[in-house]
Amino acid sequence: MNPDQLKNIIEAALLTSDEPRNVNQLHALFEGDDEIPEKEEIKAILLLLQEDYLTRGVELKEIANGYRFQARSDYAVWINRLFRDKPQRYSRAFMETLAIIAYRQPITRSEIEDIRGVSVNSGIIKSLQEREWIRVVGHRDVPGKPELLATTKEFLDYYNLKKLSELPPLSEIKDYDQMNPDLFEGLNITPANENTEVDNNSPEVIETDSTSEEMETDESSTLPEDNVVLFSN
Repeated sequence: MNPDQLKNIIEAALLTSDEPRNVNQLHALFEGDDEIPEKEEIKAILLLLQEDYLTRGVELKEIANGYRFQARSDYAVWINRLFRDKPQRYSRAFMETLAIIAYRQPITRSEIEDIRGVSVNSGIIKSLQEREWIRVVGHRDVPGKPELLATTKEFLDYYNLKKLSELPPLSEIKDYDQMNPDLFEGLNITPANENTEVDNNSPEVIETDSTSEEMETDESSTLPEDNVVLFSN
């Protein structure tokens, strides 16, 4: 298979897909063929496609779950006119809760309430889980063993991010009510990162669930790993 044909196949597969596709999924397209490209070849083709679309109205974007073609944000004003339904608006309580989880994960519901100063409506947590933006990744080793919440790859995909470290610094966010592309503003939160001091007296996380989907992390991610055991397969 020549490079041009390989490039056209990958381009067509991504353009017609209704969800992001990663390198492994693209590589699986060629199973059973006489000539199967190496994964490194596919990665090289993806880079070429990204270059091809640099000056186009759409772009090939790498996000948490893989690669997808999408309209450039510069043209959102015109693209949005194609859709009759207005983008869904979320309450401030909803977005504050999501912001706290995103920047301080893994975190318990009671810790979220301590930060916000008010109780968290159970419907908000349920709604975030139904949207697959957050999930339970473990339990805090304290009485009651409360659930630890963290964001998902679907959350990253929704906000056009590849990893947690791409979340904007809170100090740079301009307008809380404009959640796309700007994220969480107005919260007095210090994001967890590699420079965050770990409290050696803080309780560890226990109990893993072998039925839960494994959560992949990145060494540059803001997700702290010192005091959490993630659910795994």
